[in-house]
Amino acid sequence: QVQLVESGGGLVQPGGSLRLSCGASGTIFRIYGMNWYRQAPGKQRELVATIDRGGSTDYADSVKDRFTISRDNAKKSVYLQMNSLKPDDTAVYYCNADVATYSDLRSRNYWGQGTQVTVSS
Repeated sequence: QVQLVESGGGLVQPGGSLRLSCGASGTIFRIYGMNWYRQAPGKQRELVATIDRGGSTDYADSVKDRFTISRDNAKKSVYLQMNSLKPDDTAVYYCNADVATYSDLRSRNYWGQGTQVTVSS
């Protein structure tokens, strides 16, 4: 019923920037919290940034002052601007959101398929 599709990943040199996008589709009534997670090889998936419907944000300490999360409720989208990228930022980045649909007004949690970000010279 709900799909989250990420885009914008790729290969970037240390110190560079990337902007990830995630769009939601389906019979969506309302999107609540939207998040970006990442998972590096051999590591657990970790929360990178979160934004609520009103625009309040929070970040992992490792990305504060480098990453910025934003959303466009009309476009049902969330973004992650990543600056000053480091090799340690290399991971698969996943979009995650709490979504209520018209057929079930209860909020359920959904994941995107992930997009690879590689920071390397």
